[in-house]
Amino acid sequence: MSHAIINGAIVPESEAKVLISDLSIQRGYGIFDYFRAREWEPVFLEDHLDRFYHSASVMRLTPDVDRSRLKQLLRELIEINGVPHAGVRITLTGGYSENGYTLATPNLLITLAPYHYDPAIFDKGIQLVKHDYQRQLPEVKTIDYLQAIYLQPYIREHHADDVLYHQNGSVRECPRANFWAVTENGDLITPADRILKGVTRKKILTMRDLRPQEAQLPLSSLVTAREAFITSTTKIVTPVLNIDGRPVGNGKPGPIAAEIYRRLLGMRGGHE
Repeated sequence: MSHAIINGAIVPESEAKVLISDLSIQRGYGIFDYFRAREWEPVFLEDHLDRFYHSASVMRLTPDVDRSRLKQLLRELIEINGVPHAGVRITLTGGYSENGYTLATPNLLITLAPYHYDPAIFDKGIQLVKHDYQRQLPEVKTIDYLQAIYLQPYIREHHADDVLYHQNGSVRECPRANFWAVTENGDLITPADRILKGVTRKKILTMRDLRPQEAQLPLSSLVTAREAFITSTTKIVTPVLNIDGRPVGNGKPGPIAAEIYRRLLGMRGGHE
C-alpha cells in the first residue's frame, strides 16, 4: 500500500485528500517541487528545498513545518513506501479559503511514486514546436500548467514532443524543462531570466570548463545552433533534434549534451 503525507501525518494514499474549498481547487493557487530519490537517498535535496521555500515566500504561503522537520518527513515517506528509486512531490496549497479567494492556512501534501528513466531517451531525443508565451511569476514553481496542457493538441498537430516558449524574439523555456543551445560560435547558453531556474540547470552552470552562460538567447540563433537540449530532474539531459520541423545541427545528439549527461550521472543526477 502506498502512503502519502497530509500536513505532517503519514496516511494511506487513498486517504490523502483535501476539501473542495482549497484554493488549489477553487483558483489553482499553490506551489510544488519535485525531486528524485536514488537508492533511498534524495538527490540534490537541499537545492530543491531552497527552491520550495523560495516559491512559498514569493506566493505568500507559510508551511507549518520547518526545513528540518520537512526533511525528516520526506525520509520517513521514502522508507515506509519501500521504493528505493522514487519521484517525490511536495505540494503547498492556498488553503481552505472561506470565500474561495482569500489566502488561508496552507495544506502540505507529499506524494511518492516509483521512478524509472530509460537511457535510450538520450539517443532518441525530442522534437519541439515554438509558441509565443510568457509564464506569469516564472521564477516560482507553481501548480499552474494551464497553457502547457491547453497546447497538447497543438503539439501533436505539429508532430512534436513538447513546446518551446519564447517572447519578444528570445527563447524562454519548455513547460517542464530548461532549454540550452550550443551556438554557431560554440557558446553554451541557457536563457538568463523570465524562467524557472531548475536544479539540474544550476548544476550545469558549475561546470566552468564548459563555459556555460546565462544570457539572452535569440530565436534566430536556433537556426544555426550546433546543438540544443533540455534539462530537468526527470529528463536529465535530453537532446533537441528538431524545432518546428527544422533539424538542430546535424539532427543528432551532440557532444556537449553527451558530456553533460555523463557528468550528471557522476553527480547522482542521472538515472539509477
